[in-house]
Parts: sequence; C-alpha cells; structure tokens
Amino acid sequence: MNGQPPIISIGADGVDAKAVVDEILARVAEKRAQGEYDDETVARAERNNLFSMKDDEEFLDRYLACLRQVVPVDINDFPIAERRSLFAPLSKAVKKVLWKLLKFYTYRLWSQQNQTNGVLLAAVETMHRRHKEEVAALKARIAALEAK
Repeated sequence: MNGQPPIISIGADGVDAKAVVDEILARVAEKRAQGEYDDETVARAERNNLFSMKDDEEFLDRYLACLRQVVPVDINDFPIAERRSLFAPLSKAVKKVLWKLLKFYTYRLWSQQNQTNGVLLAAVETMHRRHKEEVAALKARIAALEAK
C-alpha cells in the first residue's frame, strides 16, 4: 500500500482483511454515488470532530475550514423523490408544481443567505487573522523584554 502501513489491521483467525477492506471501499463508493457523502455531510461530521481537539489554534483553523465549506447554500435544482408508494406519482407531481411556483422566491432567499454567510465568514476570518497577528506581536514583545 504505497509503502505506508495499512489503515485498518484485522488480526482475527479466518478473516480475510483484504476482503473486508474491499467491501468497505465498495460500500463507500456506492454511498458516495447516492450522494450520502456530499461536502455538507462531511463538513457536518468534521464539526463533530472539532470538539475533540485540545489545541485552541488547531480548533479555530479547522473550524474556519469547515465554515468555508458550508457557507454557500446550494441553490441548484434537486431531484424530487417520493418514498411512499401509494400516492407517489400524485405527490411527486404536486411537489414539482409547488417547487416551480416557489422557486423564484426561494432563489432570492438563498442568494441573500449566501451573501450574509459570505460577509459573516469574512468578518470571522478577519477577526481571527487580527487576533493571530496581535498574539504574535505580543509574544515577540515579551521575548524582546525577556532578552533584556
């Protein structure tokens, strides 16, 4: 595996580790094709990982990276699906008509939300950058004073 140690190590008798890993990779590819591992879902999972971090600087950098990924609201059309089988065709048709009627208003709201999200992210990133610069300057000043 590219000269690197394997990610998963299975040491049980009678278990084919390669088959297990291949099955996991196949399931991930299948779920990705179904859209289950889209960027927003992954970013949501990453947000949960943020709480396990110990270093504040690492936390903020990771949090800002997650924010950058989820800031834009997806305003593209999406497939309308219906899981209930009894009235599925009728329900799907009603949903499509409603979506066509409300699309204009929804797009306006989404575009305004995208603008707001972008401005808020820029403000947070600017504050974070200034904070880092101030801390670095204070550390340099303390080091200079201690050197005297």
